[in-house]
Amino acid sequence: MKRVLFGTDGIRGKANIYPMTGEVAFSLGRAVTNYFQQKNKKSNGRKPLIIVGKDTRLSCYMLEQAFSAGVCAQGGEVILTGPLPTPGVAFVTKSMRADAGVMISASHNSYQDNGIKIFDSEGYKLPDEVELKLESMVLKPETMKVQTGQLLGNAKRLKEVFGRYIVHCKASLNEQYDMTGMRVVLDCANGAGYRVAPMMLSELGAEVFSLGVEPNGTNINSDCGSLYPSKASTEVLKYRADYGICLDGDADRIIVIDEKGHVVDGDILIGIFAQYMLEQGLLKKGDIVVGTVMTNMGLENYLKKIGLNLHRTKVGDRYILEYMREKDCILGGEPSGHIIFKKHSTTGDGSLAAIKVAEVIKSSGKPLSKLAASVKLYPQLLTNIKVTEKKPLEENSNIASVLESVSEKLGDKGRYLVRYSGTESILRVMVECEKMDLAQEVNEQIVRVVEQELGQ
Repeated sequence: MKRVLFGTDGIRGKANIYPMTGEVAFSLGRAVTNYFQQKNKKSNGRKPLIIVGKDTRLSCYMLEQAFSAGVCAQGGEVILTGPLPTPGVAFVTKSMRADAGVMISASHNSYQDNGIKIFDSEGYKLPDEVELKLESMVLKPETMKVQTGQLLGNAKRLKEVFGRYIVHCKASLNEQYDMTGMRVVLDCANGAGYRVAPMMLSELGAEVFSLGVEPNGTNINSDCGSLYPSKASTEVLKYRADYGICLDGDADRIIVIDEKGHVVDGDILIGIFAQYMLEQGLLKKGDIVVGTVMTNMGLENYLKKIGLNLHRTKVGDRYILEYMREKDCILGGEPSGHIIFKKHSTTGDGSLAAIKVAEVIKSSGKPLSKLAASVKLYPQLLTNIKVTEKKPLEENSNIASVLESVSEKLGDKGRYLVRYSGTESILRVMVECEKMDLAQEVNEQIVRVVEQELGQ
């Protein structure tokens, strides 16, 4: 069955416009509770416990309350955490032995958007088949039994749960090290990490210069955070920091800036972490590092050079995690900065990755710029094209003809990827190649035909 509501990372859209409405959130709250009621039938009628976290956008108030009301209406119990990073919600869900965790956030999108993503009791995002079951109940609420009287649920707010998450992230740092003597610039994107991220780095001993820690409901991701690292880059140079950290709105991903003010993206970080974990004996020759179809060929070649293999999944850290769990891999991530350390987390975690960067710097005694220089990425061009409808690309003969032509042109010196966004009405065109001029030429060819055939 084709999913109607859920995309690659939960349900997402314009807040207060279908499907991101209070009505859908209420029905989804009922559906999640109903699903776990059915799953827990043998547990003597125990009410499902659902953790609900959020980021700082204005519409979170509406959706948090609507979802929680749905849980209560169906007979579940809710713990509201307030603003908390997505990985924090996942961790707290497992820590408190809840049935599910829910994060209300649209990640890196602007404040007008919002989304809902759901974790199971172990802190992992739900598989496609479970999301389909939830969709079915949301679209046909009459299939869910109406609860009354003592069977109704309740909700309570426990703001102190963020302390559990801070302790967890701090414990990920190798006990040989702390961050004493380190200067760090931290941009929290006015998002979910605005409170916890500065606290954990400061408690580890770092001198923290914070940006993006004054959320007002509408400034999340606005000229700050992982999409806009220039301010943090300037601050790194100003304060002579060891490195800079840029989180996104829900703090599950990271873009790092070296001491020279240069951006270090997710692929380079994965290469740095892979080399470090080899040296520490956490990885061994022949092990698999997990990326996606967007992972740069330069990283793939670097991993081969140091004796590791790369496996590509579909875009989305949930698919990376699924493969990591299946094959028992311990390191994975995306160019966008979702870095997954399976030993420590069940999802991408920007704050945890920031701590691990400090560990590598401390262990190696090298500045971040020197560590990053060892991973040579191919020039990569990424173009986003707004589309009115996500039509199957293979059914368009003009697009197919151009793609066949550029494939021959690139040969084994590069590659392209054309795919629809799972969360927006956008078609993404990615081209990477050893030589920038060829990458530009191929990118222009693909973009031209796509805009002619599918553009708004």
